[in-house]
Amino acid sequence: MTAQVGTLEVVGLALFTLAVLHTFSTRYFEHLAHTRTAHAGLWHLLGEVETVFGLWAGVLLLFMALSHGWSASSAYLDNRTFTEPMFVFVIMVVAASRPVMQAASDAVAAVARLLPLQPAVAGYFLSLSLVPLLGSFITEPAAMTLAALMLRDRIFATRASRRLKYATLGVLFVNISVGGTLTNFAAPPILMVAAKWEWTTAFMLSAFGAKAALAVFVNAIALTLLFRRELSERAAPPAQETRARVPVALVVVNLAILAGVVLTNHDPEMFMGLFLLFLGLTEAYRRHHDRLLLREGLMVAFFLAGLIVLGGQQAWWLQGLLSRLEASTVFYGAAALTAITDNAALTYLGSLVEGVSADYKYSLVAGAVAGGGLTVIANAPNPAGFAILKNHFEDQSINAFGLFIAALPPTLVAIACFRG
Repeated sequence: MTAQVGTLEVVGLALFTLAVLHTFSTRYFEHLAHTRTAHAGLWHLLGEVETVFGLWAGVLLLFMALSHGWSASSAYLDNRTFTEPMFVFVIMVVAASRPVMQAASDAVAAVARLLPLQPAVAGYFLSLSLVPLLGSFITEPAAMTLAALMLRDRIFATRASRRLKYATLGVLFVNISVGGTLTNFAAPPILMVAAKWEWTTAFMLSAFGAKAALAVFVNAIALTLLFRRELSERAAPPAQETRARVPVALVVVNLAILAGVVLTNHDPEMFMGLFLLFLGLTEAYRRHHDRLLLREGLMVAFFLAGLIVLGGQQAWWLQGLLSRLEASTVFYGAAALTAITDNAALTYLGSLVEGVSADYKYSLVAGAVAGGGLTVIANAPNPAGFAILKNHFEDQSINAFGLFIAALPPTLVAIACFRG
């Protein structure tokens, strides 16, 4: 530790470490909620991954208030930027609306008819390939929401095997992280460095595009082939196909709102205004809307906000570590570090290191996105997929170690593609 490191930084690191360990222990608390019912509510709260970082962030703020005064704690919060949690909440709710899901399902079904596969199996493959790549244009959180909902209806809501569920989750998280790299605005870890390093969409296509697309398709094809027999038996058509259709005019309006939210993702005043308009339309046309994912979206936003609060105390060791890595090793270091910290925070801290080479910049970002599926905290959209799909696992909880193991093979594919 350097002389600049004080008690607050040490406590911040300790609480961040506890929060990471807590994410790997939520399955245990969910088990307690079902076996020790006297305190089931408390165990269930501790077993909610989305509450983990928010709870430990609260402990950090309380420590700051007691040790440095309430004004210091309040000033620390004021210096954090919470635009990303707000945006993820809004885009998750809007993208999951029935009109938007109908349009997305129709598009996937149209492409699926061109593939030499059973329609339900083709839909599964496209949910893990086409939709993640679409995230480069509608943002990764929106793509995660759409893909997770499609896969929930096709696979997770059926009696699919545990192996298929975890394998699907691992590929989904990795492909979403990788699939948003075709542009300079859709993936949080790229957005953090694009302006400073002058990375344009044209640059992203040339440096990342082909490699990212190759990784996404290899992962999706391999998983579809590996589970082709079970997919043929279990895959189901999306629920929208059996329900009354939403009028085209309402679909167009909702897609326009979604596009507006994407285009104003840096301006909370703008996208929150569009969100209020969206809520008004859902109230006016209730019969064309299902239950909105408000609770799930708020929980994900709480998770990300807690990660921002705790992550703000990690710069002293993360930036120092990144500055000591050579360009040849920063790729693998970033991929490993991403598993225990948000990849957007990682690339931002790396961008503060001055005088680095173009190879260093590429390696840092490529490693961060390659490792973005290993844990729920590795990439900002991951909690959204987690919240949508977790109830279809045993004890309504996803085992963190199981996710890591499932995401490791597609992560290695992404590493091979980006380093090739």
